[in-house]
Amino acid sequence: MGIPKPTMSFWQIINMNVGFFGIQYSFGLQQSAVNPIYDFLGASPDEIPLLNLAGPVTGLLIQPLIGAMSDKTWHPKFGRRKPYFFIGALFCSLCLFVYPFSSSLWMAVGLLWVLDAANNTAMEPYRAFIADKLPPHQMPTGFLTQSFFTGLGITLANVSLFIFQKYMPEKPGSLPYWVFGSFFLGSFCSIASVLWSITKTPEIPPTPEELAKLRAEKGGILKPVVEIGHAIRDMPLVMWQLGLVYLFQWYALFCYWQNASKSIAASVWKTTPLSNKTLYGEAVGWTGLVNGWYNVVTFLSAFALVGLAKKYSAKSVHFFCLVMAGIALLLFPLIENKYLLFAPMTGFGIAWASMMGVPYLMVVADIPKEKYGVYMGIINMMIVIPMILQNLTFGFVLKNFLNNDPRHAISFAGIFLLIAASATLLIKVNKPKEDVLISLGGGH
Repeated sequence: MGIPKPTMSFWQIINMNVGFFGIQYSFGLQQSAVNPIYDFLGASPDEIPLLNLAGPVTGLLIQPLIGAMSDKTWHPKFGRRKPYFFIGALFCSLCLFVYPFSSSLWMAVGLLWVLDAANNTAMEPYRAFIADKLPPHQMPTGFLTQSFFTGLGITLANVSLFIFQKYMPEKPGSLPYWVFGSFFLGSFCSIASVLWSITKTPEIPPTPEELAKLRAEKGGILKPVVEIGHAIRDMPLVMWQLGLVYLFQWYALFCYWQNASKSIAASVWKTTPLSNKTLYGEAVGWTGLVNGWYNVVTFLSAFALVGLAKKYSAKSVHFFCLVMAGIALLLFPLIENKYLLFAPMTGFGIAWASMMGVPYLMVVADIPKEKYGVYMGIINMMIVIPMILQNLTFGFVLKNFLNNDPRHAISFAGIFLLIAASATLLIKVNKPKEDVLISLGGGH
């Protein structure tokens, strides 16, 4: 047993998570801007899923390895998790700066691979950072604060697309000026926000016993791989059950992000990316505003979900949130008035807040303290494996069963979210330890 962790003030928790804002700004651009860039560079709709393989593959390979490595890292000056935040944010910032200069589809795809690898290097240790720093009764606040900054970062990314698209002049050539504005702003936010958290938040040093154990462990470069295998073998049942929920949840979300702008272009502007690039640019800008709105809802509702999770349980909150998201996506492609799109996306935004924080509350009590990093990486594997499946299979589904219609893709995603909600009801949360029980307001 280590020394009890001190309770942190609200503003200390905020400072600790500011870096998550920059990481999520980058993810926001990937959600809303990268696929339109692919469209501008000539990709066909059924090619888009395969072109998005970078995110899930790098997440699958990098996050668990970085998690296991950071568990075994300690430097008196640089800490345990912070070196990974900084290196990831630095490369992310450089990639965002270079991305708008993509002159071909394959240059954009290659840069996305590097960008996603950098994002994943920074993000996974952030989950473990929360578990490292906070006592159990503050973990809900810590994880939902990350949901808050997820919403804030992605909101700024999406709103920047709308503002730059609306007010920057047209640019002849492959990529318009609004792409440059949004990505340059993201480049600054990525490194600046992570540096803020690094300088404001000290890490808790290991006890002499923990440090001696770290130094005594050997295993070389394959040690993290072996550790991941052992952790999967010993994984608590609740994580396997969460994996089933994530299978449908994250498959659906990738369907939405890949097709949202084209769906809005078809239902509201009655156009496609290649038939009228100007109108499609307007649709992309409006998609940024719609996605920005649901992320505004995310950061406004994130802290409210803490109270609901305490009162009704994390499982119940996540179930109802997924139902709202499923209904939202079933309505989304039917709406022809661009202003009415904000109504269903309000429910989607509340659900996105839950997706970013609440599932961790269902499993954190069952994860061994000394393996927070590797298990947070395994949870990310549960996110990226459905994404890889989506990338490999959905192009075929879209072309052969959904008539290459992005509106049908959104409806398909809504059905999958409702299936994910049903799978949530199958989760059996073990009775948590007393201190975590207090923080969550009860178990099942």
